[in-house]
Amino acid sequence: MTQLAFDLAPLVEPTYEKDATLAERFAAFHDANPHVADALEHLAAQWLTRHDHVGMKALFERLRWESGIRTEGDPYCLNNNWTAYYARLLIERRPEWASAFRLRELKSERNAA
Repeated sequence: MTQLAFDLAPLVEPTYEKDATLAERFAAFHDANPHVADALEHLAAQWLTRHDHVGMKALFERLRWESGIRTEGDPYCLNNNWTAYYARLLIERRPEWASAFRLRELKSERNAA
């Protein structure tokens, strides 16, 4: 079996401001763990070679699985509230994937209006 080529470094849990929004918490997590987005991008690229669409929650579960079997200790603990932010981040990185993810309006954007 071919080993997947992405980094599964340990997660770093950042310190969040008490009143930080979900978007701010995601940004802090991503800044502390850029390897997570890299791994999700790798998994999405693998999937999208054979399919037109991919769900970020499926990618999260695959990353949790891989971290659980390829590393020592607990599998990655990824906040499901961040799936929307990671989908947008991957589209920002790879604009050709815009149609591969089905995006909904972020609740935080709706509440800000």
